[in-house]
Amino acid sequence: METQTIYILIVIGILAGILSGFVGVGGGVVIVPALVYVLGMSQHEAQGTSLFILLLPIGVLAVMNYYKSGNLNWKFGLIVAAAFVIGGYVGSKLALKLSEGVVKLIFGIVMAYVSYRMITSGYNLINNES
Repeated sequence: METQTIYILIVIGILAGILSGFVGVGGGVVIVPALVYVLGMSQHEAQGTSLFILLLPIGVLAVMNYYKSGNLNWKFGLIVAAAFVIGGYVGSKLALKLSEGVVKLIFGIVMAYVSYRMITSGYNLINNES
């Protein structure tokens, strides 16, 4: 592996970690597009790599900070985590059966929809604060 690739991977990790800790987005929102468009991975390979990255260290230090500040609901988190395991299994099986183009299209649509909803709700909150 080239030194430049290692640096790029470090930057991707830092940016994904900062966004995850700052706004709670899953690292995949940053990691998957970066691996596809910056490092040229296929959509499937980027998704698999992103899941591997998030498997163990999924925000351990960020979770500790939210726990210390009293902003963590363990019960909700445990239920969603258990369901996430099942959903992750089913979703990965489905994604691997579809073509890369279809998966990339669905990924983009989901990101666009979520972005639109977050932007409009943030804009409305700002206008209501004035």
